[in-house]
Amino acid sequence: MTIRQLIIADNQDISKAGLFFFAEKYKLYETIMEASDKKELIHLLGRGEPSVVVLDYTLSDFSSADELLILEERYPQTRWILFSESLSNEFLRRIVFNSSAFGIVQKDCGQDEILSALRTASRNERYICNRVSNQLLNARNEPVKKQENILTNTETEILKEIAKGKTTKEIAVERNLSFHTVTSHRKNIFRKLDVNNVHEATKYAVRAGIVDMMEYYI
Repeated sequence: MTIRQLIIADNQDISKAGLFFFAEKYKLYETIMEASDKKELIHLLGRGEPSVVVLDYTLSDFSSADELLILEERYPQTRWILFSESLSNEFLRRIVFNSSAFGIVQKDCGQDEILSALRTASRNERYICNRVSNQLLNARNEPVKKQENILTNTETEILKEIAKGKTTKEIAVERNLSFHTVTSHRKNIFRKLDVNNVHEATKYAVRAGIVDMMEYYI
């Protein structure tokens, strides 16, 4: 079966424009649609049309791999391409080994691999880019990380603010730091914790006692 509908769920304008360009130039899909958030994506999938969804998980409002797996079971006619800058080893294992509906390609991959992912998904097959394949192979024998705070004092304080729902701009203003500095801290925090987004980072903060659970839910 050939899938002719593409749904782009990516809030990064430059990558969204690139996906539109590739899909139209190479005539990969007859219909191209956009979903700005999870609610809109589910609405489009609910129409029942076989679709390929290109999703930037790290910028989305999905909170876990389990959410995606549940959605994949609910809409089995859908193929997924996870299109992000980076994804944690734990997340990749969960997704790759539990469903063949998810292809993965990183945003810094070359044009050939991005096109291969789009073409392969339209044929109802899966494509995993070389970098992610190597990441999974290298992580195969990694020990499970212990739940401990491996952040610096500054990173811990910034994580606390992130968990309280403050934006990068707000944190920068309150701490008299540049936006770039806070962004760098944020990337380091996500890398050290092996998480993909604010939801996962917040869960870590609660488990590690960095943020009080009651304070988080208020």
